[in-house]
Amino acid sequence: MEQYVIIGAGAIIFALLVFLGMLASFYKKIPQGKAIVRTGVGGTKVAFNKGMYVIPVFHKMEIMDISLKKVQIERMENDGLICKDNIRADIKVAFFVRVNKSVNDVINVAQSIGTSRASDISTLKDIFEAKFSEALKTVGKKFDFIELYEARREFRDEIIDVIGTDLNGYVLDDCAIDYLEQTELRFLSAENILDSEGIKKITDLTAAQNIKANLIRREEEKIIKKQNVEAREAILELERQLAEKEEKQKREIDNVKAREGAEIQKVREEERLKAETVRISTEESLAIQEENKLRQIIIAEKNKQRTDAVEAERVEKDRALEQTERERIVTLAQIDKERVLEIEKKNIQDVIRERVQLEKGVVEEKQNMQDIEAFRTIDRQKQVGITQAELEAQQKLIDTVKSAEARKLAAEEKAKELLIDAEAQKEASNKQAEARKTLADAKAREDATYGLAEAEVIKAKAEALEQQGTAEAAVIEKKAKAEAVGIEVKAEAKKKEGLVEAEVTKEKALASATGEASIIEKTSIAEATGIEAKAEAKRKEGLMEAEVIKEKALAEAAGIEEKATAMKKLDGAGKEHEEFKLALQKDKDVELAQINIQKDIAEAQAQVLSDALKNADIDIVGGETMFFENIVKQISNAKGFDRLVNESENATQLKKALIGDGKSEGDLLERIRYYANQFGISTEDIKNLSIAGLILKMQSQATDADDKGFLSNLMSMAKSMGISNKKLS
Repeated sequence: MEQYVIIGAGAIIFALLVFLGMLASFYKKIPQGKAIVRTGVGGTKVAFNKGMYVIPVFHKMEIMDISLKKVQIERMENDGLICKDNIRADIKVAFFVRVNKSVNDVINVAQSIGTSRASDISTLKDIFEAKFSEALKTVGKKFDFIELYEARREFRDEIIDVIGTDLNGYVLDDCAIDYLEQTELRFLSAENILDSEGIKKITDLTAAQNIKANLIRREEEKIIKKQNVEAREAILELERQLAEKEEKQKREIDNVKAREGAEIQKVREEERLKAETVRISTEESLAIQEENKLRQIIIAEKNKQRTDAVEAERVEKDRALEQTERERIVTLAQIDKERVLEIEKKNIQDVIRERVQLEKGVVEEKQNMQDIEAFRTIDRQKQVGITQAELEAQQKLIDTVKSAEARKLAAEEKAKELLIDAEAQKEASNKQAEARKTLADAKAREDATYGLAEAEVIKAKAEALEQQGTAEAAVIEKKAKAEAVGIEVKAEAKKKEGLVEAEVTKEKALASATGEASIIEKTSIAEATGIEAKAEAKRKEGLMEAEVIKEKALAEAAGIEEKATAMKKLDGAGKEHEEFKLALQKDKDVELAQINIQKDIAEAQAQVLSDALKNADIDIVGGETMFFENIVKQISNAKGFDRLVNESENATQLKKALIGDGKSEGDLLERIRYYANQFGISTEDIKNLSIAGLILKMQSQATDADDKGFLSNLMSMAKSMGISNKKLS
């Protein structure tokens, strides 16, 4: 029985120990910097500093790293941070982030990201890189580049204020600038407006610092060179003094040695003299001694003179050498200074020249753009004018065809009206001539008065006239350009209008071919009467103008005489201005004379044309302007056609093929009939086909090589004359 009790007690104790062991194994503890996230029965639980029971079947445990992590954001090279002064900065900022140590934030992070990825550096960088980069760009635009170095704490505080400390379960503890340098210029884009501003500022700052650094280096070199020169001069002076002392010492030693040697020799000679010449008297000995003494004095004086001369010459030579050396150094320094100044001036001139060339290129480019825009505008206006002229000409053609019969009935009334108009024009011309004479007299008196008064105010007007001349020259140049463009547009429009008028003339001729001879004759008489009246009025007008010119010339002569008197009282500048004004007046008179000559030539040509057409039997269709233009146009076309026939090989061959070599007559109709019969050309073909289509049809039916060559030449000539797409009818 006791055995059973012991076994039961042991089993209970064992079960208790197993239970306690299981309880101990279910209890999970967490180290610092970690957090336990338990899910399952009882909901989500979080433990930071204490343990937690985790039953395998009922619970699931995950460990989250909530320690501080470093997330580094880089803005380098092309993606550099743009500062307030538009300078890019290469920057590396370290952000210190951790999961907030609170149950709700840990649960929020675990549910949104996961416990294993919550503190992964790459995950954190993916999550916060955009936010941190945006904060960097926002705060960086508030600071200049230099302020990023000087106000790092304020920069950090601004970043933290912009980002905030609450990051959806994370906390931003701190941030620090790990690396900060200016982005190199080669990574900046000149096409970027911010980079271009930064490049300009960097260039200005670095250029100014380079100039200052170069100035300091040059000043350092100058001071060092000056000190070296002064030290060298002092060393040379000391060496000279040392050499002088040494030579003087040597000279004194030699003198002492010489004197001692002489004394020794003297004593020796005296002793020998005493020994050998006992009989020489004392006086003789004294005389000899005195002579020796005098000789020694003379020698000593000569030696001293020679030494003094050599020393003086040496001192003078050294002084001259020093003076020459100083002058050479000063001259070299001056030359170096002037050379540096010349180089700097040349560099400045080169910079100015390059700037002027650049500005000139910019101005020329702007002018070219304006010219291109002006030309495009003119082309558009020209096309619009041409189109309008074509539409108007077509409308005129339609109106002319419809009103041809009405004009036939109204021609007699028109002839009478022309006679009345001619008389009225004659009377009006006489009155205009009288009015022009009166105006010319008034103008002459006004010019005379102006010429007399001009002498008193010419000095005050000198500068104003010069400015006025410059402005007028610019206005004349612009007007000439505008008139040239307008003339070109008008010429193009007139060309189209002339072509349309030719068609209108043709239709008019067809419409009024019958019954208009008498009406046209009356119209011609009326127009001739009007022309005669105009000619008489022009003659009277010319006489009046001659009288006006005479009076004006007399007034100008008086004014010029007064001007000459006033010019004698003017200084050199006023005289030169007056001479310039007279030169301008002379050029103006020359231009007016040329215009009058051209007018006289035109009148002479008109007279020649009038004489040539006076006896011609011509049917006049249209007004006088249209008639003259048609005459000139037809003459020009005839001349051009004659030149084409005479100088074009194709036209010459065509002429020979159609009318022969000119020796035979009357075979043109036969040749045309021959070609029409040979190629099967009917009147419907001539009426419906264009010239090019007709020639192509003839080429398709031609079998002879000569005929094909002739038709090819005919096609070439039609294309060169621009009539290949027109019809014969």
